[in-house]
Amino acid sequence: MNIGILGLGLIGGSLGFDLRSLGHHILGVSRRESTCQKAVALGSVDQASVDLSLLAAAEVVFICTPLALIVPQFKEMIAHLSASCVVTDVGSAKAQIVKAISPLWDNFIGGHPMAGRTDSGIEAAQRDLFVDKPYVLTPITTTKTSAITVVEEIVRSLDAKIYYCQPEQHDRAVSWISHLPVMVSSSLIAACLSETDPDVLELAQKLASSGFRDTSRVGGGNPELGVMMARYNRQALLRSLQQYRQNLDELTNLIEQENWAVLEQKLKSTGKARPDFVD
Repeated sequence: MNIGILGLGLIGGSLGFDLRSLGHHILGVSRRESTCQKAVALGSVDQASVDLSLLAAAEVVFICTPLALIVPQFKEMIAHLSASCVVTDVGSAKAQIVKAISPLWDNFIGGHPMAGRTDSGIEAAQRDLFVDKPYVLTPITTTKTSAITVVEEIVRSLDAKIYYCQPEQHDRAVSWISHLPVMVSSSLIAACLSETDPDVLELAQKLASSGFRDTSRVGGGNPELGVMMARYNRQALLRSLQQYRQNLDELTNLIEQENWAVLEQKLKSTGKARPDFVD
């Protein structure tokens, strides 16, 4: 197939690698000519351009731009697409995107691959990024079955695990396991930086190991992505943050009260629940 990728960053570039290796002809579009040249040189795409007209030959288009650009870039792009072209996106918030695009394009289905790294840009793209990773599709009642089938087949070819849900369900779920951790991780780093003794802060930085690395990783990622998560999934994220604050307050109270028995039970309970989220 002729597959277009609008946005040649980590996700777009990685999609290009895998889909091209499966024999598809990949048409890449980026805002920067330098990114287009790198994508071709790296082998992520067959052709690349800053001109959206390159997508006229595409049978399927993946929109892989930052969240804030998905809808406006789509609106610019549709003038160049054939009426039969299937369009999907990879945004990490779905309700607003699906609500905006679905009335404008019959062959649209929202999507979100749950894969990524803290690095960004075409240089961060890698092969097999989506293998065994969740890939969420968010069809609604008006979504064409034919469009769902086309995107399903492509996602399956990436060896990703497909999940289906409503856009609003997706946003509530990812607020807990993706968007909240970014804010919590950022807060952890900020809290450490509040240490007023420079010698103690330097010692903490030197002693930080795997535990701190794991819990702070997503807080050290792309700040633009964090802002977009908050902006496009505001209500669900606020709900998650408020619940997290309540749980943190409970732990604080237990420690203040030296209630070690209840604290132990709470830690046992969360330790037992963790495997349900992480294999």
